[in-house]
Amino acid sequence: MDTRFPFVDWFRNSSPYINAHRGRTFVILIEGEAMARGRGEQLIQDLALLHTLGVRLVVVFGIRPQVQLALDEAGIEPLRHDGRWVADAAIMQCVQRVAAEQRLWLEARLSLGLPNTPLHGVELTAVSGNLVMAKPLGVREGIDFDHSGEVRRVRTSAVQGLLDRGSLVLLPPLGFSSTGEVFDLDASEVAQHAAMALGADKLILLGEADGLYDESGALQRQLTPGEAEPLLAQSVPGSEAARHLAAACAAARHGVARTHLLSWHNHDALLGELFTRDGVGTMITQHRYEQLRPAELGDIGGLLELLEPLEHHGMLVPRSRERLEHEIDDYLVIERDGMIIGCAALHCFGEAEMGELACVAIHVDYRGGARGTLLLAGVERRARRLGLTSLFVLTTHTAHWFVDHGFRPSDIEALPPLKRDTYNHARKSKILVKSLA
Repeated sequence: MDTRFPFVDWFRNSSPYINAHRGRTFVILIEGEAMARGRGEQLIQDLALLHTLGVRLVVVFGIRPQVQLALDEAGIEPLRHDGRWVADAAIMQCVQRVAAEQRLWLEARLSLGLPNTPLHGVELTAVSGNLVMAKPLGVREGIDFDHSGEVRRVRTSAVQGLLDRGSLVLLPPLGFSSTGEVFDLDASEVAQHAAMALGADKLILLGEADGLYDESGALQRQLTPGEAEPLLAQSVPGSEAARHLAAACAAARHGVARTHLLSWHNHDALLGELFTRDGVGTMITQHRYEQLRPAELGDIGGLLELLEPLEHHGMLVPRSRERLEHEIDDYLVIERDGMIIGCAALHCFGEAEMGELACVAIHVDYRGGARGTLLLAGVERRARRLGLTSLFVLTTHTAHWFVDHGFRPSDIEALPPLKRDTYNHARKSKILVKSLA
């Protein structure tokens, strides 16, 4: 009887991330729409889980839809300019009331101990306060923005002190001046400045969209600020896309290691992005130290250098430069700072709807970091796009690794006819097959 549980495999695969995130500082923006649409409870559970895993959390919350509702009920039509409303006294009264209500609601939910969930009994200390200093936007293009402001600075030492004591820090989209005034701020700007001031390891922006898409409609997993900024120029001023992109690019250029654009509509987005290898959204980072990508002819030298030791020990069948050049489009590589440290190939047998996973190799200095799993996932994605229904592999040394990753022992009859006819019986390679269904 098969007693395997998918959760166990997921938990094993997530363990490197659990360890990597412990003690790290994450700034997470939750837009007001998420709370207005009933996503608050699930997100709070996810935040509590991150807290129990040792992540230092700063949570910024938006209130735009809640304030708009309050303005509609009061019959107030705000003057808008460049995506911001002019916060006069009447509007500011609504902003302050809604911000206080939302903060109290969050603090109350974070104090529940999360009954009827796996995190029942967890105690969270949520702290807010005058942690963001602001200044007025002033007069822009002849418009006096009154109490609409922008971030002057984040009180870094105060926030760090709260995090050091194990507190979860809540930041509303409000700022305070040295003269005692309160200003309406953009939540994404608060999140950006908090992440930069704290030198956060991650800035996570939860909004409407799953991330950024290319012209073909494919989700882009990783971009540099330079690659993302043309999309910012195309965005509507003041839109959520423009605000999030501006915050993400600025944070990436000012020391925040990684910024993630996720959708609060996806109940698994936050944990899926943080604890799975492929993630679910778009990451913006200044430096691509390591990336998985299709191989190019310029990689041939690096591939030969990578494969030679494995071929010498009989783990791989020798491949000539000419063969690699001919099959280069079949390969994926992992490049780290200009060096090829891993590769894998997918050779297609379209008539049988099968693909051969071949030439899986990781540089000896970079083993143990789950890069083989990353290559396998990349090959499986490519195989599915090509309409293949299964993968097979021939191996003499690492059958156990393939079994751990879902392959099952098989025999020569399972191979496509062309591969069956060229099978090297003297090498006695084990045959393993994995369904992609």
